[in-house]
Amino acid sequence: MALTPAQMDEKIDQHFDFEARDDIEGVLATLAPDAEHDIVGYPTGPTRGRDGARAFYEGLFNDLSESAVETRRRLYGDGFIVDESLWRGRAPGTPFGLEGRNRPLEFRLLHVVEFAD
Repeated sequence: MALTPAQMDEKIDQHFDFEARDDIEGVLATLAPDAEHDIVGYPTGPTRGRDGARAFYEGLFNDLSESAVETRRRLYGDGFIVDESLWRGRAPGTPFGLEGRNRPLEFRLLHVVEFAD
């Protein structure tokens, strides 16, 4: 049975909540065991499964802090959601290969999430 838009919102908001708390295990639990995790432009290219996504989140949580995500809009389809959000926080590390120097940072996020049984 397909998820409703409200159920999709609940799942993606849970994922963002774990990210805001730098909770790697929580974030990974929101992914399917065989999920394709593809960060466009990320040097490794797409990874598979929770273990494949782990390194990305470990690096991300070292590079960014005080994260807050503001949802701008969401589009829903049969078994998927497209989420456009704005991330705000600080950059104590080297996010995306750039020297952060603990400066404030904000950037747009675009997630395409497919839901499976």
